[in-house]
Amino acid sequence: MPEFHLEFEKPIIELKKKIEEMQKFSESNSIDVSDQIASLTERLNQMMNEIYSSLTPWQRVQLARHPERPYTLDYIEHMFTNFVELSGDRRFRDDKAIVGGFAKFQGKPVMVIGTQKGRDMKSNVYRNFGWPSPEGYRKALRLMQLAEKAEVPIVTFIDTPGAFPGISSEERHIAEAIAVNLRDMFNLRVPVVSVIIGEGGSGGAIGIGVGNRILIMENAYYSVITPEGCAAILWKDRKFAPQAADALQLTAEKLLSLGIADEIIPEPFGGAQRDYEKAAELLSGVLARHLSELRKLSGTRLREQRYAKFRAFGQFTDAAPEAEQPEEETVHDEAR
Repeated sequence: MPEFHLEFEKPIIELKKKIEEMQKFSESNSIDVSDQIASLTERLNQMMNEIYSSLTPWQRVQLARHPERPYTLDYIEHMFTNFVELSGDRRFRDDKAIVGGFAKFQGKPVMVIGTQKGRDMKSNVYRNFGWPSPEGYRKALRLMQLAEKAEVPIVTFIDTPGAFPGISSEERHIAEAIAVNLRDMFNLRVPVVSVIIGEGGSGGAIGIGVGNRILIMENAYYSVITPEGCAAILWKDRKFAPQAADALQLTAEKLLSLGIADEIIPEPFGGAQRDYEKAAELLSGVLARHLSELRKLSGTRLREQRYAKFRAFGQFTDAAPEAEQPEEETVHDEAR
């Protein structure tokens, strides 16, 4: 796949090309331009710092969707061993947009489940562009119940724009499949850690996201709707997606402050797509700590903690009663 660049990264790419051209010129003409190259390199580092340290919510969304970003199977490859993929929902078919199976994490058995996108048109069609169908959620729940029988923790990776909204999906009851997952995940007696690694879109995300801990990658997002979908509803035009991203409070920092995410996982500078191994290493450390804490809790306590966590989402206050206005004094006109 050719290297992909986002719109806001173009100034960085242009400066990198200029540095490369100067290096080639120096080598081919035996002319020392090391001072100029050093100056441009320093300028490049400053530019990258300025851009990546002040990303807007919409730019975070773009990074979360970066086609070179690591997906579930990439993290499984870098973080887990002895992965055995399990397929099918035992009702209709196997949904390739959700993958899962037993694996070992740091030598201990776990069940790992996640949404999976493709890298090119062929693989994206195979994975349905990361949009799970009802059978995907039923497969995920089957694997979770299997993990409960085996008494092993569950790790879910979330990276989807949402559940597949097509007619075939509705015919096979996508809403019911997600609702059953929500209900039954609350009753699991083993630890559940959900990690948002890219897109966390709507019910498609929460269908495998009822965890005791919710972790989110630095440049991922988690939202009730995509910015484009929100813009289409509120402004009747998808071009207002950047404004919708601002309003949706969907960035990792906002989610942490609202108590929805439990921890932000830092990414390699510029995004997880720049270094898969480093991204997996950073995620592994945080995941190991949370699993270690949750393994100490009983099945009953895990269920209670998970239920209480989701019941606490959202903050509400009663509006103060309006101050009573003093009655206007009645002026009697004796002459009348």
